[in-house]
Amino acid sequence: MKINQAFREDAGRAVLCWLATVSADGQPNVTPKELFAIHDDETLLIADILSTNSVRNIRGNPKVCVSFVDVFAQRGFKVEGMARVVAPDEPDFSQFGAPLVTLAGEAFPVRHAIVVSIARISRIWAPSYSLVPERTDAERQAEAYRSYGVIPGAGT
Repeated sequence: MKINQAFREDAGRAVLCWLATVSADGQPNVTPKELFAIHDDETLLIADILSTNSVRNIRGNPKVCVSFVDVFAQRGFKVEGMARVVAPDEPDFSQFGAPLVTLAGEAFPVRHAIVVSIARISRIWAPSYSLVPERTDAERQAEAYRSYGVIPGAGT
């Protein structure tokens, strides 16, 4: 499945993505990932900064799910696919790790690149899109700001 423009825009606004993996004994693991990038139309890159459980799980079971949600727009995407872990000493790290290292700068060490080959992309919608379809995007966003106690434009 290919990444489309809507996905690129929503993922570009996301502060975090959530990576779901499963351990060898079937225990689910969902963790936020701060550094991620779109590599091409079929591949996501996620930085392993302190993702010991995620890396171990992927090495045992490469099936993953990644979610991007803009809490203010109340929509996002879910990606299902197969992941692999690429270490800095592997030849592919220069291709897959470089964008993540650039994003990290001096702030974080990138221990591995998690390379996700996308099998399926699904849209995530808040229930309000179905329950209150006449609500505009601006109204939905204003309601989310109220719900989360956010004052637009205040602070950095």
